[in-house]
Amino acid sequence: MATPATATGDRRNGYGALPRTPGAWRFVIPGFLARQPIAMLGIGTVLLVEHTTGSYGTAGTVTAVSGLSMAVLAPQGGKLTDRFGQGAVLVPLVLLHALSVAALIVLALRGAPVWTLYAAAVPAGASIPQISPMVRARWSAQLRGGDAEDGAASGAASDGPSAGREGGRGPSLMTTAAAFESVTDEFTFVVGPVLATALCTGVHPAAGLAAEVALMLGSGLLFAAQRGTQPQVRTRDGKPARTRPGKRAWWRGTARTDGGPRSALGVSGVRVLIAVLLGVGTVFGGMQVSVAAFTRAVGAPELNGVLYGVFAAGNMSAALAVGTVRWRRSADVRLLVAYPLLVLAALVLAVTAQLASWLPLLGALGLVLGIWVAPSVITGFTLVELLVPAAFRTEAFTWLTGAVALGQAAGSMAAGRLADAAGAGAGFFAPLAGTGLALAALLVFRRRLTVRTGGGAGTRGGGVGHRPPVPVD
Repeated sequence: MATPATATGDRRNGYGALPRTPGAWRFVIPGFLARQPIAMLGIGTVLLVEHTTGSYGTAGTVTAVSGLSMAVLAPQGGKLTDRFGQGAVLVPLVLLHALSVAALIVLALRGAPVWTLYAAAVPAGASIPQISPMVRARWSAQLRGGDAEDGAASGAASDGPSAGREGGRGPSLMTTAAAFESVTDEFTFVVGPVLATALCTGVHPAAGLAAEVALMLGSGLLFAAQRGTQPQVRTRDGKPARTRPGKRAWWRGTARTDGGPRSALGVSGVRVLIAVLLGVGTVFGGMQVSVAAFTRAVGAPELNGVLYGVFAAGNMSAALAVGTVRWRRSADVRLLVAYPLLVLAALVLAVTAQLASWLPLLGALGLVLGIWVAPSVITGFTLVELLVPAAFRTEAFTWLTGAVALGQAAGSMAAGRLADAAGAGAGFFAPLAGTGLALAALLVFRRRLTVRTGGGAGTRGGGVGHRPPVPVD
């Protein structure tokens, strides 16, 4: 039976401490496998629908419908997860997703009308389980102590002196876990699309989506079976939900009366972080389209993957580095430092792309841009753990991952239109515009990200009233 680690149990910093977290391997490995389908769904849909309809436009639109459905409806799944527990929500989502994608495959292969593909794409995207937020919530429960189901007996400990820290096993372990998850997410979007593309081109156009279904069923249900490490269901006032074994936790008569948040969006800091992560999403989407357009324009389309890989390498390297640092500044201050540098890197890249076509220089600037993406994303997720009550944390994580996905779609569309209208290099202004607007919101509402040391429901910045005064870092 897993027991929460304590601050005195292991003060070692860095990634080496994470595998020693009780129960970590039981959710990290199936969690990694269950994340692959979200990276396989998009490219698998594009290749199948293009094969059956002969239109990249139709394929792109069907994929966009799926992505938009996920971004809009996934947070509702996160809310249900916080209310009923991960296992209770994950199993029906996995089954619904498998049926929806199977229907999309059958409709495409049978040459059904295009509108039916759109209809199938909606539940396929909306039902894809948000494994990444669930894994992050498990790290939060295990590192803070007392939030996991196996630690239910010590549930009161989560409201003790270490509840507001960045991790019960040391001040920076929650940041290290957030960095680890960012690297894992990035690696997922390297492995998943390659696997789906190889299956679609080497086996059958539908093989990519068929593998996505099989992987989701196997790894998703295996992840759901790891009940010992899932966060304990809590009521809206932050107290453990007491139910008989096997019964779901219904919040009846537990609505907060102290003016505290009733959902993740009720924490003002979460709304600011959504804007911040939307901006980051435009970087991912804008870079994908802009690099492809730019390399084609200079007559070197074969270098598209290399240049985007350099950008991704900068992101992954920075994420690895962030997880090894013992930070002395609070998370909100770190975000206020990292995000302006991200915008500055986007500005230099966009301006340079208008003046020069030397690909090595473009690659170097893309590397710098990627380096400042990771600290912004990691710090954003770290702030969620500090600002949001345990009862809404999975929902909050899901809002942030949905914001990245929505920003990615917006960045792709904006970069494509700019490249068509004003030349290949113009697409790089899409990440600049997205991050610039997000920076403006961050500066205006920065105080909402401050973790106050005083209690009280009216604490600004989304401070959680039931937590005691603690330092952020």
